[in-house]
Amino acid sequence: MKKALFTILLSVSVISFSKAQTSVNTNQSLDKRDNWTQKDLIEPAALAAIIANPKAKQPLIYNIGVVENIKGAKNFGAASEKENLERLRKTLSGIPKTSFLVVYCGCCPFSRCPNIRPAIGMLKTMGFTNGKLLNIPTNLKQNWIDKGYPLAGK
Repeated sequence: MKKALFTILLSVSVISFSKAQTSVNTNQSLDKRDNWTQKDLIEPAALAAIIANPKAKQPLIYNIGVVENIKGAKNFGAASEKENLERLRKTLSGIPKTSFLVVYCGCCPFSRCPNIRPAIGMLKTMGFTNGKLLNIPTNLKQNWIDKGYPLAGK
């Protein structure tokens, strides 16, 4: 009986620990440089569905990288370049802080991207409450284009 109880408790502990590890990996960034949380992300499928629905409130979409434009996106160029980040700041200064907006890069994996951290940091510093980062952790091709999501001009 004791051995059976021990086995059950051990199994529950292992399952709980593995679920806790999974939630850390999927709900929190592992890179200490990241200045966003899971709630700051919008999934590609969710954004694609919004873009495809003409009745949905459309977000302002800003391409802050050097990749193709998603349908409806305005391209600012690499946010790692001071002049591009300043142009984005000037544009954002003219819109309400509650605006639904999405920024994305997609040039490379999040861990190496030089553009998303400056842009997200600026959104937060400026006080935007509904600014989102498109969750394309690998690159735009794999996480958007290969899934057939809409691009500008197509």
